[in-house]
Amino acid sequence: MINPSAYFSRLRELVTLELREEQQAYQKSLEAKGLSLTGSIHEPACRYPVRLGNNTYNALGQLTLELHYEVDEDELELDFEPGKPVTLFYLNDSYPSSPLHEGGKGGAAKELPHQCYVELVGNGVMSISLPSKAAFQSIKDIGERHLLGVQLGVDNTSYRVMLESLSEAEKKGTQGGNDERFIRLRDVLLGNAQPGFRTLPPLSFPWLNGSQNDAIQKVVEAQEVSIVHGPPGTGKTTTLVEAIIETLERETQVLVCAPSNAAVDWICEQLMRRSVNVLRIGNPLRMSDEMLDCSYERRYAAHPDYHELWNIRKVLSGERRVTSGERRQKLQQRATELEIKINADLFDQARVVSCTLIGSAYRILERRHFSTLFIDEAAQALEPACWAAILKADRVIMSGDHQQLPPTVKSKEAVAGGLSTTLMQKLVGLHPRCVTLLTTQYRMNEDIMSFSSRWFYHSQLQAAPEAAHRLVSPLDTPLTWLDTSENSENSDHSDYSEKRTHTGSLTNAQEARLVIHALRDYIEMVSPQKIESERVDFGVITPYRGQARLIRRLLKMQHYFRKLKRHITVGTVDGFQGQERDVIVISLVRDNADGQIGFLRDLRRMNVAMTRARMKLIIVGNAQTLSHHRFYRALIEHIKEKGDFIEQVAGSRE
Repeated sequence: MINPSAYFSRLRELVTLELREEQQAYQKSLEAKGLSLTGSIHEPACRYPVRLGNNTYNALGQLTLELHYEVDEDELELDFEPGKPVTLFYLNDSYPSSPLHEGGKGGAAKELPHQCYVELVGNGVMSISLPSKAAFQSIKDIGERHLLGVQLGVDNTSYRVMLESLSEAEKKGTQGGNDERFIRLRDVLLGNAQPGFRTLPPLSFPWLNGSQNDAIQKVVEAQEVSIVHGPPGTGKTTTLVEAIIETLERETQVLVCAPSNAAVDWICEQLMRRSVNVLRIGNPLRMSDEMLDCSYERRYAAHPDYHELWNIRKVLSGERRVTSGERRQKLQQRATELEIKINADLFDQARVVSCTLIGSAYRILERRHFSTLFIDEAAQALEPACWAAILKADRVIMSGDHQQLPPTVKSKEAVAGGLSTTLMQKLVGLHPRCVTLLTTQYRMNEDIMSFSSRWFYHSQLQAAPEAAHRLVSPLDTPLTWLDTSENSENSDHSDYSEKRTHTGSLTNAQEARLVIHALRDYIEMVSPQKIESERVDFGVITPYRGQARLIRRLLKMQHYFRKLKRHITVGTVDGFQGQERDVIVISLVRDNADGQIGFLRDLRRMNVAMTRARMKLIIVGNAQTLSHHRFYRALIEHIKEKGDFIEQVAGSRE
């Protein structure tokens, strides 16, 4: 039996470790910038210098400021996203005549004390929302005397919500009485009790396959928890949407959450296409344009009674001296009545209330309770964030794939303590009866799919007939490995070598050139005309940001690719999760005699990379280095059997 109090206490310790790691990394980053800066900084989480641009007000009445920066090939790798916290900084000696620009060390970077948030970013411009007019004036004054930079900040709000939710879960679970339902759910989720199921008449959705129908049946029958395990390309979102709609046949309203705003927006957009009334809770800056009309703020302002409320607020804020005390009291009472009415109407009309897991702690959801909580992309959600939403529900339905990328945890101590192990992953082991694996995949050629199926999904996946034998060209094979291993015993194999960049990432310059040649050779084999007419798209994936930057740079230097650039996307594995392309080229980078492969040992990373491909998968890498690991040995044997294994002659791709 797991002691709930000790369990939640331990989770709080792990969250605190992660927060401390983020704060320390942030401070070290500021110190390093102050000590070592000799020019501009183009890093995923930092831009320096930035120029101040226009200031204006956004739709929410917040003051915003434009920051202009130099655009380079790293634009696609920015960590800056709408809604993320940022801080501005400057350097003590940031003038051209200072020792800093003469090779000296200079002083530490100075952080401005204003918490700002990204509103928009792209094409060399970042718009940030400011906390006040005073903050704008302060930034403007310092910007006139110093060069400014912008850096991603630490999202303290998320950590606060997780810590408070864990404390509430511990407290709520010991009170009894009205919390008996939560105690039952908590005990099932911790493994102290077995989940229950109702028996209902069989459901049938002719447009879904057998495993999808089974998943929905289990969702509606579950009393505490059910899990839809959706490997790549198996229609997880389609299944989840039908499960939500079927649940709404039995319940008035459900809560739908996910760890990221993008994931929340995606599932909600699919629900809206099925005419489901969705109320989206959260910061509108973090929502997609399609979701803004469903946002709480937009719906609130569109309510028929809002005009009266707005007029009352205007009177109360602008005519304090001429309005009597009794009159003010009546107006305030009427304003409160209208606020309560508008809020109640918005929630009463909504069938689905949606937000991020952290967003479920928003004040307007404080006293809301739901029979069912759906968590999409649960395999990418930190467990403490899940508990914030679980506190508001009687039962939990999770959807995701724990064989793909887990949530990011930076603290090694927190990883060792289990923070990167998700609640969904734990439940799959604790309650296999609650899990339904979706087994028909509609994305990949079956030869691309079969290795992933065998290694990660117990060979249970099957390719749908329309995808099983699909190829870009009938003369092609679905799998190719371009091997960069040494071919001659007398060669020092200096062509393909991994190098660490100043940011700590890895690159392999000769392998990057080979990727460019492989792309060109493949396009020529298929024909550029066919690529254009049939809109064949390409993805180049690498585990390392440094290699992604290098490949982008090489692509831009090649005149051949200019007309095809809209067909080719280059990025990291993390950036490609949830996406797919007709052709995927993977650059593995690692090349050393010791068989060191770093985080390529996290095989879920390779599972994501390989399963982005619909019709063609090309892997570029050193087979000797990778073969030290049994996964890559097996993968190479699979490709030799089902596709082409091509050895590269050293120096042949200059």
